[in-house]
Amino acid sequence: MSRVAHPAGPRHADVLPAEHPPAPPADLNALHPGIWPRSARRVDGVLTLGGIDVRDLAGQYGTPALILDEEDFRGRCRDFSHAFGEQAAVFYAAKAFCCRGVLRWVAEEGLGVDVCTGGELEVALAAGVDPAMITLHGSNKLPSELERAVGAGVGHVVVDSFEEIARLAYITEERQRVAHGGQAGDGRNASKEEWGAGRRPRVLVRVTTGVEAHTHEFVATAHDDQKFGFSLSSGAADEAVRRVLAAPSLDLAGLHSHIGSQIYDTAGFDVAAHRVLELATRIQDEHGVQIGELDLGGGFGIAYVAEDDPADIKVVAEGLLQIVRAQCAAAGLAMPRLTVEPGRAIAGPGTITLYEVGTIKDVDGLRSYVSVDGGMSDNIRTALYGAEYTCALASRESAAPPVLSRLVGRHCETGDIVVRDAYLPADLATGDLVAVAATGAYCRSMASNYNHVPRPPVVAVRDGASRVLLRRETPEDLLALDVG
Repeated sequence: MSRVAHPAGPRHADVLPAEHPPAPPADLNALHPGIWPRSARRVDGVLTLGGIDVRDLAGQYGTPALILDEEDFRGRCRDFSHAFGEQAAVFYAAKAFCCRGVLRWVAEEGLGVDVCTGGELEVALAAGVDPAMITLHGSNKLPSELERAVGAGVGHVVVDSFEEIARLAYITEERQRVAHGGQAGDGRNASKEEWGAGRRPRVLVRVTTGVEAHTHEFVATAHDDQKFGFSLSSGAADEAVRRVLAAPSLDLAGLHSHIGSQIYDTAGFDVAAHRVLELATRIQDEHGVQIGELDLGGGFGIAYVAEDDPADIKVVAEGLLQIVRAQCAAAGLAMPRLTVEPGRAIAGPGTITLYEVGTIKDVDGLRSYVSVDGGMSDNIRTALYGAEYTCALASRESAAPPVLSRLVGRHCETGDIVVRDAYLPADLATGDLVAVAATGAYCRSMASNYNHVPRPPVVAVRDGASRVLLRRETPEDLLALDVG
């Protein structure tokens, strides 16, 4: 039973009244294998990750710190690659967590990279990712971002508005004109054949299908009343395809759909694929063109608390491939290459955030407020989405009874909550280390300097060795931006 609405929606009326506390776990020291990183163990009572004692990690790198299990991250890349096979492509959604180190891992494991800003694009290029294996997303790409993407030769651009189609076509035509010295026949009047497929940006049209996955409203992205994509119901998606096909400098690669986040089954994908492939049928009938690619986005869910039950990725992959095959067969379409874009499902489970306990306050016997040395500046998701997390005493085991607790941060904000409802041992003390599980996605990516708190480091661990991927910020870093 859940005390608050599940991130993927209430299921079978299993939501308790807000004032009803959750039940304590059977064992405070246990590490749920579906929630914690794959290398997480207790050795002599102490949490270890990648074979390293968290006390040693805290001593070397300080707290708070995000500790990333490299083998867990790489393993999940391989899981997706093997599950979908050669008939599909997997692109890591860098918005979940983006730095040069992890994007190198992604490329080494054979995945592409999905970026949604010029900043993420620069990180991917600096990491040595093959530009042909990069997809540029974004609902309002700046002209400079489009210019950089076209100049770098990114593999795909996902267009999101009529203005963007015109902007991308103009930028590409201008580059061609300059390349030809501004001579007549420079590209604006050239046919698609004269352009040559290799020089035209390959475009995916983002389609809003009217399908809403069972997710928290703030992260649902496929109902019509939202900022992303071209609506199917209004006919905007059909018109977007017409405009891409009419632009000699653009190459229609296929269609893109993203129905939400923290999705636990394939039911929503089934309906979305059906509607997108109905558009593909109309494209064939109207233009004589079959789409070569179908990108169903990401949103694959992970477990944050014991009640979460995401499907195995092999089951999800098999289901998605069967859905697309069946829908294509029914529509009389050739099977396009399927693409998926996992972010959270790769980056999320393999990272923990390590905190040191600062103060403990018992509030009228209701709960204990456990304040740690981080907070909403390194994890805004609880305050922003009402996200749920699992935490545990990490620096030792305890046989003390469980106490209903709220793990809170050190910021000057009532909503500065890291874990809303947790059970921690009654003998928890100042100086203990507490670990929060599954913080690899959208925690460091959405971190801020609220209250001028420097952002924490990200440290990779593997086979008993550790190294910094992103160093800890310092007050000097913050002051360097203040021109005074």
